[in-house]
Amino acid sequence: MTAPALIGIDRVARIAATHADAVDREGRFPAEAVAAMREEGLLGQMVPATLGGRGTPLSVVAQQTQVLARACASSAMVFAMHHNQIACVIDHALGDPWHADFARRLAAEQLLVASVTSEVGIGGDMRSSTCAVAVADGRFTLEKAAPTISYARYADAFFVTARAHADAPASDQVLVTVLRADTTLDHTGEWDALGLRGTCSEAFRFVGTGLAAQVMPTSFADIAGATMVPVSHLLWAAAWTGIAVDATARARRFLRERARRTPGVVPPGAARLTQSVGPLQQMRSRLRELLAQYDSARDPAAAAAVPPRDRWPEGMALAVAMNSLKVDVSETCLQVVHNAMVICGMAGYRNGTEYSVGRHLRDIYSAQLMISNDRVVATTGALLLAQRSEIGAL
Repeated sequence: MTAPALIGIDRVARIAATHADAVDREGRFPAEAVAAMREEGLLGQMVPATLGGRGTPLSVVAQQTQVLARACASSAMVFAMHHNQIACVIDHALGDPWHADFARRLAAEQLLVASVTSEVGIGGDMRSSTCAVAVADGRFTLEKAAPTISYARYADAFFVTARAHADAPASDQVLVTVLRADTTLDHTGEWDALGLRGTCSEAFRFVGTGLAAQVMPTSFADIAGATMVPVSHLLWAAAWTGIAVDATARARRFLRERARRTPGVVPPGAARLTQSVGPLQQMRSRLRELLAQYDSARDPAAAAAVPPRDRWPEGMALAVAMNSLKVDVSETCLQVVHNAMVICGMAGYRNGTEYSVGRHLRDIYSAQLMISNDRVVATTGALLLAQRSEIGAL
């Protein structure tokens, strides 16, 4: 039986699957899937019920992301990136009247939110900004040269990182909510990528203005460390495993078809299939544990019942856990999809067959590049040297 929380996403996934090949081939936004998300009320579902949402926990959003990724990875990544932004508002800004009202709008109007954290000249370091927000007479202005803004042409609002003021150091950042009506986007670069083509992550000169109250009250360092980074890794991992699960399902169907043709003979690709099942199960267990910890940490009653060693990690331990998850899942999923391609052979290599996994392989390559694994591994190594807690103790 399908869980009630997944009924809406099942419909969205069916629509996304219908258009997935066209979205990939044409490099266009998955408009049909996002329209279905709105119709099902999924874009504002994480907003607390007191503000008009459903209070959907992150574990359910991750399940939905994985279901959607099995149909269309681009749609799943748009879904994941949007909900990462929503989690930031919920965790850090609902005590602020302007953002509490914005959360009500998110739920009522099903607004789509995009992230503007990349910037020309910072080398992929989200925790550094060149641009600065300028506040005067109760209003702000900011201008940013962004090498990528996913689905910028289709977003209703943007969360933008910038230095807190003109004299602030690069690491002293704030997160600013900018509404579509107050935004100017000057297109400066195309998005013609190997995979995830439907995210439409083009380059823009971004100019925004609005009320000073739209600057979130919490520093971006705190927002990134506590919410944006861990939630992005958890939801990305859900999307990546969804791609791998669907590729494995296609490989399994391929082997079953071959087995029916030669009764009593195990197809040669069966051994390679077993090499994917174990890692998929391990990733599933790891993700479920982390998501349960994340949700319980945001429920005081549930958190009190959890033994200290099983609670959501904090500080350096959290950074290590999330970095390790990102690297392990991105590398494992690539190997799993590769196995599916080898199992299916030319039927998987060709486009347009029921066993095609070329789109899956191109999409999953992005996993190791969305924040370079080399950068993540180097950072994790430094954290492990500084971390005082035991590693691997039961």
